[in-house]
Amino acid sequence: MSILFVLLTFIIVMTVNYFYFRTPAPLPAELEVLARPKVPIMNKEHGFTIPKDYGFHPGHTWVMREGDDNARVGLDSFAADLIGKIEHMDIISPGRWVRQGQPLVHLQAAGVSFDLLSPVEGVVVALNKDVLDHPELATADPYKDGWIATLKSPDLPTNQKNLLHGSMVAPWMHYNVSRLNSALTAMNPALAQDGGVPLEQVLTRVEPNTRQKLLKDFFLN
Repeated sequence: MSILFVLLTFIIVMTVNYFYFRTPAPLPAELEVLARPKVPIMNKEHGFTIPKDYGFHPGHTWVMREGDDNARVGLDSFAADLIGKIEHMDIISPGRWVRQGQPLVHLQAAGVSFDLLSPVEGVVVALNKDVLDHPELATADPYKDGWIATLKSPDLPTNQKNLLHGSMVAPWMHYNVSRLNSALTAMNPALAQDGGVPLEQVLTRVEPNTRQKLLKDFFLN
């Protein structure tokens, strides 16, 4: 009888431990990252509206950290103004690994094809289906609903050291606007602009040779 009592007590203790102290199974990566992005906090600096806590790659893509290793990425407002309407977008498939500075997205816009570079290294775990169905969203709302993909980036802190953050972003944006205006003045004075804000859809308004030079200078293609 005492043996049965001991066995019964053991079973009860094991059952309680299982239901009350077990570690919940982690959510699949796709479920972790498909939540809608938070509304970014926007700061006005030197005439530019910059989202707080975003890191910017020299090829005009951004990254925003979400959780321990998740990194949501997209293109920045300078790229959005330069490109204008995107006709088609191909993003590398979920499960693929991409290095920082390697092509992440292939775009067709303004009659040319070019790449956007990944701002961080990692494996693609989710794509923005809304942007795939409506590529124009990437330029219409680049910092929120126009995000492109989410990567699982275990080396994110190291990658972020190669990006522009905080007070560095607005001067960098201003520098790029100045470069763009200087390039347009040299190539076609009629496209020069006063005021320091990029012309919308510049790629659609320049000759093919000029287009290729702008892609090389600003998107590092």
